[in-house]
Order: sequence, then structure tokens, then C-alpha cells
Amino acid sequence: MPFTRVQELVYEMKVSQVMSRSVITVRPQMPMSELREIFRDKRISGTPVVDGDRLVGIISLEDFIKWLYDREGDSLIENKMTRNVETLYDDEPLVHAVSKFETSGFGRFAVVERRSGKLVGVITKGDIVEGLLKKLEIDYHEEEIHRYRASHIFEDIVADRTTLAFEYDVVGRDFERAGESSSRLKRTLKRLGLDPGVVRRVAIATYEAEMNLIVFTEGGRISVRLEPGRITVHVTDSGPGIPDVEKALQPGYSTAPQWVRELGFGAGMGLVNMQKCADEMEIISAPGKGTQIKIAILTGRKR
Repeated sequence: MPFTRVQELVYEMKVSQVMSRSVITVRPQMPMSELREIFRDKRISGTPVVDGDRLVGIISLEDFIKWLYDREGDSLIENKMTRNVETLYDDEPLVHAVSKFETSGFGRFAVVERRSGKLVGVITKGDIVEGLLKKLEIDYHEEEIHRYRASHIFEDIVADRTTLAFEYDVVGRDFERAGESSSRLKRTLKRLGLDPGVVRRVAIATYEAEMNLIVFTEGGRISVRLEPGRITVHVTDSGPGIPDVEKALQPGYSTAPQWVRELGFGAGMGLVNMQKCADEMEIISAPGKGTQIKIAILTGRKR
């Protein structure tokens, strides 16, 4: 099954690019009775509860209706709000937001700044759809302006065999720069004019490889070779290795620690998505001896 441009964008874009920055908030000491006008006038079904800049809870329309149904006296929002708030970071890849919406069933997430914890926005499924549509429209016009064929790169070089090579060093635990290497490679391949479907597959596979290096190792290297008809991605690290490769290829299986999951990483789809993108994939790994992953994507093959 081919990866679509929309699927590619959710890896490329950040939460901050689609979230709503104009956030309607309420205070924990506000009476529940005042929510009626806020929900009606602003046409929203939930809102963050903040104390200063600090997010302390979420109050929803469902909470308000339950309060009405229980026929209690007026109560403060802090007594009815949800305190254990699921949030997203503004610098997270959009794919993490999509995954959280699918697994949680929530209608919205508060977005906070990673360093300060300050509330900076709210994101809904509607925000994601609108942001993707805008990006697709922009990309379409740019592609029409800059379109040219990749074959010219090789046709203009007189040689029996031509190879372009790119290398990227990835630092382990550097979550703030997560996705930079795959984004740089993607820009390079687009400038070379490769088929968008091929670029999409390479970008997603490389992103997943980069995240595995960041989450599970102290760092490693991604080497990419571009030849006529073929792109090879070679990922190496000297990390802890994979004890059971077959198990690691099962969707949702992850050995990421809880603190990594709380950062929005380690969902257990890395190797699975890499395999989906690849025409050929080989994994060599052993506990304590690191891991080597080789992915081949054929550029002249339609998927």
C-alpha cells in the first residue's frame, strides 16, 4: 500500500504548524454556571483551565452537562475539571498527534511548550485537517513551478555508473532536533527532482530510523546512496541491540521507557513503517552489539 502525500506531511509537520494559538481559557476558581455562555458564545465543547500560564486541567461540555444533570449547587470549575491532562508538545511531529487522537478518543489536546510547560495552543482533528489542506495547496503550487526530472542529474554526468552519497550523524536523546536529518534528506531529494512517491517513502523510513537512534541509542549514522533506479539507506549504531527482531516488527511493540513515551516518542511503529516503505529491508542486530538496518527503495518501481 503506497504512502500518500498526507501521510508524509504528518511526519514532516509539527503540532505548532496546525494548532489554534488563540486559546479560550478559564480559571479554576470560576463558577461552573459561567461556562454556559462561554460554550454557547464561543461555540466550543471544552477549554483548558489555567492558573496564570500554568495548565491545571481541562473542562469539557460533557463535564458541564453532568454537573447540570446531577442538580448540584453551583460549584467551582476546579472541583469538576479533569486534572490529569493529556497534552502534546508544540515541537512534536504531527504524526504523534494523529496517533493520540486515534488511541484516546479525545476531541482536543492542550499544547504546551516543551521547555517551560506554558500553554501555547489547542489542537483538534479539525485543526489537523485544515492545516494539511493548506500545506497541500502550497506544495502543489511550488511543485508546479519547480518541476523537473531527476533523470537529468544522471544523464548530464558522463560515467558508466554514478552514485550520490549523503551521511547524517544522529545524536542520541536529542529530542529537540528529532527529525532534522530526515527533513534535510527529503529537501535534497526533492531538489533532485525524484518522484514524490519515492521521496515520501525514503523520508518516512529515514524519519523512523532517526527516531530509533534517538530513543534507543547514544547515537548513530544514517548513510544514503542514490544510484540510477535505486536508493539505499544504511543505518548503524552501537547501541543495546534488538533481542528479538521478529517481535520488534510487530505493530505497537516497543521497549521505550515510560519517560520517553511521555515525551511523545516510542509508539512501537518505527520498524513496521520502515518495512512498509521498503522494497527490501535487512536487519542485523544482537544484544550489546548494536544494530544495522539496510533499506532499499527502487526508484523506477510504482507502488
